[in-house]
Amino acid sequence: MIVELLIEHKGIIYEPAVLEGITWQTERYGSPGELNFTAIKKNLNVGNGDAIRMSVNGKGVFYGFIFQYSPKKNGTVEIKAYDQLRYFKNQDTYVYENKTAGELLQMICQDFNLQTGTVEDTGYKIEGRIEDGQTLFDIVQNALDITLLNTGQMYVLYDDFGALALKNIAGMAYNLLINENTAEDYSYTCSIDRETYNQIKLVFDNEETGKRDVYMTKHSENINDWGTLQYYATLQKGENGVVKAESLLSLYNHETRSLSISNAFGDVNIRAGCMIVAKLDLDDIQLNNLMLVEKCKHTFKENEHFMELTLRGGGIDA
Repeated sequence: MIVELLIEHKGIIYEPAVLEGITWQTERYGSPGELNFTAIKKNLNVGNGDAIRMSVNGKGVFYGFIFQYSPKKNGTVEIKAYDQLRYFKNQDTYVYENKTAGELLQMICQDFNLQTGTVEDTGYKIEGRIEDGQTLFDIVQNALDITLLNTGQMYVLYDDFGALALKNIAGMAYNLLINENTAEDYSYTCSIDRETYNQIKLVFDNEETGKRDVYMTKHSENINDWGTLQYYATLQKGENGVVKAESLLSLYNHETRSLSISNAFGDVNIRAGCMIVAKLDLDDIQLNNLMLVEKCKHTFKENEHFMELTLRGGGIDA
């Protein structure tokens, strides 16, 4: 395994001497890709904002910018870098009409001078929405959530080696099997303590009638078993309250299960948002199907490459 890491500082390219233990981690939404490593400080002149790229066996894996460096007394420096999605922590206000999530993403990237690559047509035009003082992450994710509720299609936003991509997860499946032989260990939990709702209540302030419209649906059997767990939200103009309430109940009316994998054999093609195959016996359920990678952390050491994965699908909610 050949790992190449390069840093550009004021036009000068450095190839630092890196101690083993480079980590690269991604999450499906809400966080940028992150690279962490420790290098020998001697003859290495770097600073915040410097571009950094990493390739493994010739394949570009990470392109981003230094956001934190910490020189140490022992002559090393710890460096933290993020990809372009770090700038999606910026807050702004957007008012838009009749745009798909992909068109919204393109507009935001143009406003903030961010590079885009493959942005698929998400197919659903959002009638109108006001996003006031929200992070760019939340603005785009809200559009993707609306798209999911109305089309059943899930899209993932990620930085593809320096170009922001938006792709349907259906096209991001990899022929990788996680089982007892390819993963050292796993952690599994079943719960109704998070993201479980058996009653949905949606409200809309109707300016035409001057009244508040209320849309409710519930699952009586699960209310008897677990008590009332209510989801409450305000509808935007143009949203169908009946359809959205039923969709939310279908989405949240069940126990949540979480599964994380430790020290699986590494594969640089695997990142948050892709699909892999898992075949595991988890006591109350048997997994043998495609699963979505919610979080992925790669660790590179000398001649070693392992992954920590958080998975979703097949009854697992992550």
